[in-house]
Amino acid sequence: MVVPVYNEEKSLPDLLERIVTSLEGAKLSYLKGAKLRYEIICVDDGSTKDGSAKWLKDKALTHPNLKAVLLRRNYGQTAAMAAGFDEARGDVIVTLDADLQNPPEEIPRLLEELNKGYDLVSGWRKNRKDAALTRLLPSKIANWLIGKLTGVKLHDYGCSLKAYRKELIAHIRLYGELHRFLPALAYIEGARIAELPVKHSKRKHGVSKYGLGRTFRVVMDLFTVFFMKKFLTRPMHVFGILGIVSMTSGVLMGGYLSFLKLFFNESLGDRPLLILAVLLVLTGVQLFCFGLLGELLMRTYHESQGRPIYRVRHVIPSKGSQT
Repeated sequence: MVVPVYNEEKSLPDLLERIVTSLEGAKLSYLKGAKLRYEIICVDDGSTKDGSAKWLKDKALTHPNLKAVLLRRNYGQTAAMAAGFDEARGDVIVTLDADLQNPPEEIPRLLEELNKGYDLVSGWRKNRKDAALTRLLPSKIANWLIGKLTGVKLHDYGCSLKAYRKELIAHIRLYGELHRFLPALAYIEGARIAELPVKHSKRKHGVSKYGLGRTFRVVMDLFTVFFMKKFLTRPMHVFGILGIVSMTSGVLMGGYLSFLKLFFNESLGDRPLLILAVLLVLTGVQLFCFGLLGELLMRTYHESQGRPIYRVRHVIPSKGSQT
């Protein structure tokens, strides 16, 4: 379990109790009667308005399954989740917000669904208990837009209740606000994704940390994810094509103007088309150079990290193989 925490002291006692009760009592078919082994990693994201960090620190000293990770300052939910992923040791990671709007009792259902062969199971808050204008409407628009641009059509990208296989998360690096795009990033890595309707409750304690102010940051990160999905290993395919189109348009305009000058002796100095032609050629050259730089950066990125451009799901050896 990875739980980002930011000023949620009042929710933490109930949260921990419900998580433990849910996991201790989980009857998972694939365990065949064995007891579920788990750890709860709560990442305090620089809480300052209450005693969340102190509560977690004190509780971790006495609770056998709780690990507290205290960040130096508030980095944001993406960084908090990344810190939790780095600390996790299990084969499966479940993420959950600390505000208890997503009930911990849904965790066993996600684990059962994950065991059907999926790499990621995302919760879907089918009946959300949030404000219609400030939360539900922007969320619906965002989910539709993300689905269109990434090709991963989910009803609820913003639901933090998700279950992942650890080997999938190990290949994903999070920055900015990318935690909400984890299904799209996982899809780039070849993940099998499922969506499961889960319950949703009204917030009992504290206030929401989300608002319309995050919209622009989400949109910028969305374009980043779109570029990664389409052109991560071939940036020249986007910059090069745009550069060629721009240069070709500029050259054609320049040729047309040269024809007018040579055969009709028309004046070109006062024509805006001349400035546009020069601008298009220069822009095309710059875009083409961006593509070359992008290719070099991508090669450096993959080679420096030993990161392959493919992901293998299984290797099935031949019958006569000795290994």
